[in-house]
Amino acid sequence: MSSAALASMAMTSNKTMSQTTKEDNMILLSNATGWPGIETTADHLKNGMYGIDAMIEGINKVEAEPKVRSVGYGGWPNLLGVMEFDGGVMDGSTRQVGAVGALKHTYHAAQVARAVMQKLNHVMVTGDGADRLAAEIGLPKLNTLLENSKEVWLKKVKDLLSAEEFEKFPDIPLVPLNGAITDPEKVRDTTVFMCKDSNQGIHTATSTSGWGWKYPGRLGDSPIAGAGFYADSRYGAAACTHTGEMAIRTSASRTIILAMKLGYSLGDAVKLAVEEVASLEGGFLAGLVIHAIDNKGGHKVVSYNLDKAGKYWLWKPSMSKPELMESEMV
Repeated sequence: MSSAALASMAMTSNKTMSQTTKEDNMILLSNATGWPGIETTADHLKNGMYGIDAMIEGINKVEAEPKVRSVGYGGWPNLLGVMEFDGGVMDGSTRQVGAVGALKHTYHAAQVARAVMQKLNHVMVTGDGADRLAAEIGLPKLNTLLENSKEVWLKKVKDLLSAEEFEKFPDIPLVPLNGAITDPEKVRDTTVFMCKDSNQGIHTATSTSGWGWKYPGRLGDSPIAGAGFYADSRYGAAACTHTGEMAIRTSASRTIILAMKLGYSLGDAVKLAVEEVASLEGGFLAGLVIHAIDNKGGHKVVSYNLDKAGKYWLWKPSMSKPELMESEMV
């Protein structure tokens, strides 16, 4: 065989090995609410799709599934009976971010967040501006309040108020109703996706309808980079679910990535974030679930201050399909 032919075979072999290494190093992780879309995202990643686009294809299905009662169409309204959706995306290779808050007329928050990142010179857009952007990228205006959610909300309001107060509602002070701020099913579970794609980019995306009966305009951690999500392709990605206020107060997701930058292992980085959350005093304190991956294909999911372990989905190229796992209790 000629030297030219041998060289060509070697180049082909090296290319194949390099491609195999990239594919083997991919990873996809989502919390339990990702079930309607996790396989869709995994399939797109297998085919080489850019990580954020692949995750949004999956999250679109989560948002449209009424059986998911903490995200999108199946979520719960604020105290006034109005749906408000939040979401965010982060490209870990460029560290560009897009986020939306209090989006009312479409539940595809992650998709609109991507538009903020790709089309605007901003990082976050909220309220009427977020709805305007959704319309400009072609998303139709939807009735986002599920009929069952409306019925449960109305019953809750009637239970909370006297007949006189209900007659005047909503033209009454809402602050005294602060104690009602909790989901009727005790669920505060944003959907979070994170991945390492075939181009070695580590990215993350979030979407949520937020707490049920929240004060109008409340933003949790889901649209806040560094709190509810963060990605850096050099180190990894992290995202939180449940009590977003705690993740905001400790910059939980950024804490994990910064710790890995400083040389911490993934496990120790997550442990540091948990220690920060555990040190909080005052304010609303409850449970938090932290999800994280590193640039080596490792992952860690922990449930802090909860009655039972959370579930999450994991997919790697060695798996035929995503598998449901159980988080560690801390």
